[in-house]
Amino acid sequence: MRFAALNAVALAIAFFFATVAGAADPSLCVACHGDGGNSTNPAVPSIAAQPRQFISTALYMFREGYRKDPQMTPMAANLSNADMNELAAYFSKQPAAPARHRARPENANAGPQLVQKFHCTQCHGGELQGLQQMPRLAGQQYDYLRAQLSGFRDRKRGDLDGKMSESAQGLSDGDIEALADYIAGLGARQ
Repeated sequence: MRFAALNAVALAIAFFFATVAGAADPSLCVACHGDGGNSTNPAVPSIAAQPRQFISTALYMFREGYRKDPQMTPMAANLSNADMNELAAYFSKQPAAPARHRARPENANAGPQLVQKFHCTQCHGGELQGLQQMPRLAGQQYDYLRAQLSGFRDRKRGDLDGKMSESAQGLSDGDIEALADYIAGLGARQ
């Protein structure tokens, strides 16, 4: 509860300064996405080392209302295309922190087969590092991954071309759990 209240205060302050200091200030993103875009909040994605086109596309989707989030929608509302491109350029160049999550052994074993079964590498790349407008999944926050996979499957998450929602239709709750656990642990220090 206290963390949520502090996060809300930080977001309000960041939103105020975004309107005063210029919307494309990357330091405003740190309140939620962490230093250099490496989130420590399980519900908030890391944006460091994400493909540049993915970041600008995500911001565009929030600005235009194709994706909705209580924090991101108002933050993106006043961003110009140039602002989005500046933020995307900055965060795409930030190094991703090593994953801290460690997959449970059963999910570490099942994960590669599920990634293959659901064709994750077709869009997200062989190592799930992201390609163009497709995000890097490897090492992403576990809770965030689980929520997004459920949102795509349940058609509650905005999807630019519908491909992810279509791909997620065959996911069971167990598949979502195993995939999120496995993918979140990719790149973890041993």
